[in-house]
Amino acid sequence: MPSIKRRIAATTASAIILATTGCAMSSTPYQPLSAGSRVSGGYADLRIDETHYRVSFAGNRLTSRERVESYLLFRAAELTLLKGYDYFIIQDREVEHQIERQIRRDPIYDPWYSPYHTHWRPYWRYYRTGRGWYHWYPYFGDPFWADRYSVRMIERFEANADIVMGKGERPNGNLRSFDALEVRDRLSPQIEYPND
Repeated sequence: MPSIKRRIAATTASAIILATTGCAMSSTPYQPLSAGSRVSGGYADLRIDETHYRVSFAGNRLTSRERVESYLLFRAAELTLLKGYDYFIIQDREVEHQIERQIRRDPIYDPWYSPYHTHWRPYWRYYRTGRGWYHWYPYFGDPFWADRYSVRMIERFEANADIVMGKGERPNGNLRSFDALEVRDRLSPQIEYPND
C-alpha cells in the first residue's frame, strides 16, 4: 500500500516540522526588534530630537491588530518614563496592514497514483450537458479533476506613532495626550515578554 506509506511519511514530516519550529509559532512578545529573535517582530524607537520620538511595533502573522496597537502604546509610555518625562502626546499614528495569500497543494493528495505504474496513467472522459465531451489526463490540467489546494490568508500588522514627551500635568484638552505612568500600569498585566 504505497499511498498509506506516503500518508504516514507526510504526516510524520509535518509533525517534525511543527515540533522544530514550535518556538516560532507564537504571537510576537514585547521585545526589541532584532533579527536574532526567535519570534519575529518587536518594537523600535527613533529619536527625532530631545522630546520627539517615532515609536513602532511590528507583529508577526499570529499577532492581532489590537495587540500590536496596545504594545505600541505601552512602548511609548515606557520610553517616556525612561527619558524622565511624565506624559506623551501622539502627533501622528498609522497602522500598516499586509495581506499575503499562500496557495499550497495538499501534500497527501497524489494525482500520479503510484511510482510503480510509470507507464500507465488514468484517462477519463466525461460529458457535460450542452457542452459536449471532455477528458482528463494527468499530464494536462483540467478544472474538473484539479489538484486539491489550500488557500491561507496571512495578515501582519505594524503600528507607528510620532510622539512628543512632556513634564508635569498632561494637557486636559488634548485627547491624544496620555499619562505615561497610568498607561504603563494599565497595560502591564497584558504584556507578554519572550521566554528565555
